[in-house]
Amino acid sequence: QLQLVESGGGLVQPGGSLRLSCAASGFTLDYYVIGWFRQAPGKEREGVSCIGSSGGSTNYADSVKGRFTISRDNAKSTVYLQMNSLKPEDTAVYYCAATGWGTTLQPDEYDYWGQGTQVTVSS
Repeated sequence: QLQLVESGGGLVQPGGSLRLSCAASGFTLDYYVIGWFRQAPGKEREGVSCIGSSGGSTNYADSVKGRFTISRDNAKSTVYLQMNSLKPEDTAVYYCAATGWGTTLQPDEYDYWGQGTQVTVSS
């Protein structure tokens, strides 16, 4: 059974940092592009970042460039999203997802999804 499980969310003050993890089970993560998405209340799900199967290719939304860093450890079947300089507008449920296609930030291109982890940036 293919499964993605996110962890690492929580409450953080503006300017703070969090590291999200996406752990895969039931399939070989090596062959998939992994993306991070987020959805705030009343808004559509948007792509945040994604990373190619070998880790050599990454893509970021303009809103997070220079603040977020995506990485992966295929030996641990885990992908990470390091989030620094967090802003209140980063508040959302964050999801990881897997696709066999390219490094796209389009949610419709992803086949497997986790359940999400809440990130709240507030003082």
